[in-house]
Amino acid sequence: MNNLDIYYTLGMLGTVAFAVTAVLAVIPKQIDLFGAIVMGIVTAVGGGTIRDMILGVPVFWASDLNYIWVAIASSIVAFYGNQLMSRKNIYALMLYLDGIGIAMFVIQGADKALDLDFALPVGPVLLGLITAIGGGITRDVLAGNTTLLLKKELYALPLTFGVILYLIMIQVFPEKVKLLGTLCATLTFFIRAAAIHWKLHVPKWMLTQKRGIFSN
Repeated sequence: MNNLDIYYTLGMLGTVAFAVTAVLAVIPKQIDLFGAIVMGIVTAVGGGTIRDMILGVPVFWASDLNYIWVAIASSIVAFYGNQLMSRKNIYALMLYLDGIGIAMFVIQGADKALDLDFALPVGPVLLGLITAIGGGITRDVLAGNTTLLLKKELYALPLTFGVILYLIMIQVFPEKVKLLGTLCATLTFFIRAAAIHWKLHVPKWMLTQKRGIFSN
């Protein structure tokens, strides 16, 4: 199996995790099967779809419908097997697979923006983040849940660190793009995995105070 096959397989595993965790997140809303499938698809491919629409290029899944079929199948399995999927060990596995997915997708999104010289140097960072978490944010908005960006969970911060580090390093070592992409994605995943394992949160100094601006 070559590197492309490995990346593709990991991307599919990330798609599975996105769809499963999306359905499990909206099950308490007493959603029906159709709604669960829609939420699974939106979460799994939403970020990449938004990215491609911003870039003005064909949407990535249009040339590879496996992303859609995998998202649908995963959503159905999660819907009917939600009690099994909600078990601590299995749900934790889904979170780690989700971590692999977002770590890969943030680098892939940045690379796609770089290839098109889109809004350098900020564009690749923003589109990398949109690729990784855009689907999850859209899901939360549709479901009326607190979005990822408003939670104390250490989720978006590792992605931001990883993609900025990647963009800096490829300027220093432009001949090592693939290697640096793999290393930065791996580092991003390990930070996210540590956050899952030890339940790490965003540092307190980065959080807003509860007092309103007009409080005495």
